[in-house]
Amino acid sequence: MKYGHFDDDSREYVITNPKTPYPWINYLGNEDFFSLTSNTGGGYTFYKDAKFRRLTRYRYNNVPVDNGGKYFYIKEGDTVWSPGWKPVKTELDSYECRHGMSYTKFKSSKNGVQAEVLQFIPLGFWGEIQKVSLTNNSSETKKLKLFSFIEWALWNAEDDMTNFQRNFSTGEVEVEDSVIYHKTEFKERRNHYSFYSVNEAIKGFDTDRDSFVGLYNGFDTPEVVTDGKPKNTIAHGWSPIASHYIEVELKPGESKDYVFMLGYVEVAADDKWESKSIINKKPAKAMIEKYNTVEKVEAAFNELRTYWDNLLGTINIKSRDDKLDRMVNIWNQYQCMVTFNMSRSASFFESGIGRGMGFRDSNQDLIGFVHQIPERARERIIDIASTQFEDGSCYHQYQPLTKKGNAAIGGDFNDDPLWLILSTTEYIKETGDFTLLDELVPFDNDASKAKTHFEHLKVSFYHVVNNLGPHQLPLIGRADWNDCLNLNCFSNDPNESFQTTGNKKGETAESLMIAGLFVVYGKEFVKLCRQIGKDAEALEAENHVNNMIEAVKQHGWDGDWYLRAYDYYGKKIGSNENEEGKIFIESQGWCSMAEIGKEEGLVEKSLNSVKEHLDCEYGIVLNSPAFTKYYIEYGEISTYPAGYKENGGIFCHNNPWIMIGETMIGRGDAAYDYYTKIAPSFLEDISELHKVEPYVYCQMIAGKEAFKPGEAKNSWLSGTASWNFYAITQYILGVKPDYNGLSINPCIPAKWDGFKMTRKFRGATYNIEVVNPKHISKGVEKIVVNGIAIHSTIIPILEKNKTHEIKVIMG
Repeated sequence: MKYGHFDDDSREYVITNPKTPYPWINYLGNEDFFSLTSNTGGGYTFYKDAKFRRLTRYRYNNVPVDNGGKYFYIKEGDTVWSPGWKPVKTELDSYECRHGMSYTKFKSSKNGVQAEVLQFIPLGFWGEIQKVSLTNNSSETKKLKLFSFIEWALWNAEDDMTNFQRNFSTGEVEVEDSVIYHKTEFKERRNHYSFYSVNEAIKGFDTDRDSFVGLYNGFDTPEVVTDGKPKNTIAHGWSPIASHYIEVELKPGESKDYVFMLGYVEVAADDKWESKSIINKKPAKAMIEKYNTVEKVEAAFNELRTYWDNLLGTINIKSRDDKLDRMVNIWNQYQCMVTFNMSRSASFFESGIGRGMGFRDSNQDLIGFVHQIPERARERIIDIASTQFEDGSCYHQYQPLTKKGNAAIGGDFNDDPLWLILSTTEYIKETGDFTLLDELVPFDNDASKAKTHFEHLKVSFYHVVNNLGPHQLPLIGRADWNDCLNLNCFSNDPNESFQTTGNKKGETAESLMIAGLFVVYGKEFVKLCRQIGKDAEALEAENHVNNMIEAVKQHGWDGDWYLRAYDYYGKKIGSNENEEGKIFIESQGWCSMAEIGKEEGLVEKSLNSVKEHLDCEYGIVLNSPAFTKYYIEYGEISTYPAGYKENGGIFCHNNPWIMIGETMIGRGDAAYDYYTKIAPSFLEDISELHKVEPYVYCQMIAGKEAFKPGEAKNSWLSGTASWNFYAITQYILGVKPDYNGLSINPCIPAKWDGFKMTRKFRGATYNIEVVNPKHISKGVEKIVVNGIAIHSTIIPILEKNKTHEIKVIMG
């Protein structure tokens, strides 16, 4: 069942039924200031860090789901309704929510009154605009009462939800003209406050939640709205809110617009006060002045649209499949940018409290957005590398507000360092900027320990070399990419965290996934060394890579697929010898991408085994058979019910590794089939089962052994976005940046006649037409550049500021 439709021309998903199977959300903001907005008006707002600078409150796992947000109440007589349907849930005469590129529009009507709400965050601005437009489409004059509503969070989202003995006494506000200022804790250690304004004289306000809502009411029936009159309350402790009250009269056919602004202000420590206990409002007033008219708002909105035109203009394809085109051209790229901003920190599944920016996460995310914002990608790489230690290991995560590493969820994830080679080499291939390698980058954010970024890559590579186990395969540490495969944990206490509990310092548990990863990015490190003239470094590194290849062939092959690991006791995991968990996806993906044993047929056998044992209708499951009992020597992976998350679920992040592996042996039909099974736009018709948004990837889909196969969870913030974009554009469509040019080597379904791609690369525009007259999956017969044939699949760097015509004939 569908709950809306794609509007590709407008780059919007249009929701026409507010009762979606789960809240379908969008992200507002592109730099420092962000909001999450659901299709019924739920969500919350924060500055930089969803834990330490949260402006508005949100209650996760609530009943009903998605209660609390940024609401408008419209009262006409005894009828009360909201443009986003919630919280009032009055049946509307019409409803539409349009999620676009960093904006959301609501358009609803009731009893001849139409309400439109446009929400967005202007570029470079620390405030959210909410433009409310009311139109009388009836033949009689309408008298309406309009109430706004937000609930302030007390800055630290974790403390806000727990420290009630303090927080019920700290709330403070000021009201001046049509602006409500939230200044809780401002007189103490904070140099920031927030505000909520409207560009209209108000008839009243409220700032105390209990008075506005009524102690025994909900957001659906707030006492002030039901009574139709504000109480002009000033919060002293308890739970501060901001609500404006406006009286509206509309003649037939008349419209009125109101500009609301939710803003964040920082002031210097010596400039906090206008007078005793009165905050310095000058910065807030300047922000309000900037967007206090509809004309100013429209100009800012058009600027935002242009910004996204440019971001999405770097890669654009035209195939014969609208579902593919909208994923590559719009929604996959958009999700990659949102994930760049958020990492795994703030969604309707991630509370923004327990996780910051991940070392491995952020490195992998970069491959999905480096083509759009290379300068910010460079900054991100340096931020990540700065949290590394001198031996190559690193903090597993860091906080976006401070950019400093923290060990809140443990460390010693032994795959982490290698991902820095991925992000760095992809950045250099995209930009040609080798100067990054000479940049002095701290270790552990300590400038006195700074070395060149190349040295960071070197210690990343040798961290694996220096941490090998009995089979000369990489030690897994606390875990590798699969955080739930905890082979050195041995936890039998349900109050312990698997990620922070390590009862044994393991020197035996080894990972075949890291082995394949090391070969892939070890080869990249060797290639980079040769590119910059470090031939001796390249030769030494190449020997280590070759040794790893031999170790995998000798100790990592199980007959029909690659092993997953050796446990603490040296026993095989992911082997036909095991009772459960006989085969895992990660090692099949990485060892296939590394082409280990390709000439002996190992890669093909491995991928055939994936098809036989792991593939299902909804994607490729992580392991099979799923675990049905707890294996203390395996850890968290065996705690999930069969078919969910890491235990036999379709963990979408790793499906593209198999897609790429299939392209290595030229099987374009298989690669594309796997792609379509998890790409959101291909799943729109099963939204009732899938539940989450049909325009963005999710982390997990329930696998074939689950109670409800095909049901998805954890949408938006997932490495799935970047890896799927990387797989479809660079390996299936086959247009891949290289150090000295643009490589074109597609691996597509044989039935395709071809496709077209516009690719901006190093200042030039490449109009690429791929034709497939012989209907093969892989192979390039000829490439013609501006009318001249070249004898390579790598197009050399072409002249900047010009458009170049490329024709690729497969054969």
